[in-house]
Amino acid sequence: MQAQPFKQAFMTPRDMIGYAILAAVIFVVFPLLLEPFRLNLFGKYLTYAFVAIGLVLCWGVGGILSLGQGVFFGLGGYCMAMFLKLEASSPENTAIQSTPGIPDFMDWNQLSELPWWWVPFNSFAFTLVAVIAVPVIFSYIIGVAMFRRRVGGVYFAIITQAIAAILTILIIGQQGFTGGVNGITDLRTLHGWDIRTDSAKTILYFVNGALLFTVLLVAQFVRKSKLGRLLIAMRDQEDRVRFSGYDVANFKIFVFCLGAAFAAIGGAMFTLQVGFMSPSFVGIVPSIEMVIFAAVGGRLSILGAVWGTLLVNWAKTTFSESFPELWLLGLGALFIAVVMAFPNGLAGVWAEQVEPRLMKLLGRGPKPAAQATPAE
Repeated sequence: MQAQPFKQAFMTPRDMIGYAILAAVIFVVFPLLLEPFRLNLFGKYLTYAFVAIGLVLCWGVGGILSLGQGVFFGLGGYCMAMFLKLEASSPENTAIQSTPGIPDFMDWNQLSELPWWWVPFNSFAFTLVAVIAVPVIFSYIIGVAMFRRRVGGVYFAIITQAIAAILTILIIGQQGFTGGVNGITDLRTLHGWDIRTDSAKTILYFVNGALLFTVLLVAQFVRKSKLGRLLIAMRDQEDRVRFSGYDVANFKIFVFCLGAAFAAIGGAMFTLQVGFMSPSFVGIVPSIEMVIFAAVGGRLSILGAVWGTLLVNWAKTTFSESFPELWLLGLGALFIAVVMAFPNGLAGVWAEQVEPRLMKLLGRGPKPAAQATPAE
């Protein structure tokens, strides 16, 4: 009898329950309970979740630890910020400048015309393409240079960290073209729609949530597909996969580019949600924080990445508001406690501690040991 290929269901009942709970929290609970300021704050947190989901695919599934995801988050955010800044820099709005019609920071740095590579960002359609294309092309160049030479593990992590530092220095140094350390600020409208009002930020929050669930479904599809199983096999036994005839480098390049695309979408939504973009979201520190989001949520869990992002950022905001001198220590203690006590993160806590007790209360008995894995 011919062997049937192994297949995984795209969405199990357990997965559906997890997605339904997350959707209820994002689209119902938060909008009903939070005032506009806090809702916009959680909208900012959700933009980081895009990066964490990509890290689950790269790091948790594929075994590729990138400490430079802030690069792609920043590139996506800067592409969107360039379009918004050009719209806010119309000749009428900049009539008091020496050179009307260009961004204010260019005028301050004595530029007399718009740089050629800024000109295409007058088009919103081009901007939407660039938000994805620029980070993906950049990640593809990095991936080809690294993975085809079999650079991986801690060496790849260090290289991505160095790239994040280099790009931050470059952005700060080219103040006349990028806004320097202040970044691109004073973003006002999107095609004439004022994005600074509470109602606009609420709408953007829901758009943000809808895009997040789209990314979640794409990640779920990859995770459950043959590609996902190959990535797991590469993570555990890379040489065996290579000797089986698969081009390991191509799979790594693909998932790394996919993670970059997810991060770029988050960066673009961050710019819209918050109203600026600066190099402080590109460098080493934010990139490491993004890894913490995935680790706390559970680096093997796609849904856990979102919950981890929300928890860490909520804790960060709470600590910084209540204990401004101690918030870094509190955040570090939270990360250490979760990693040491629960190595599989929040998803592991749910699968190993909460769910078995819940099933027992419901009279369904414990799950078989083989199925007691973190929720995906």
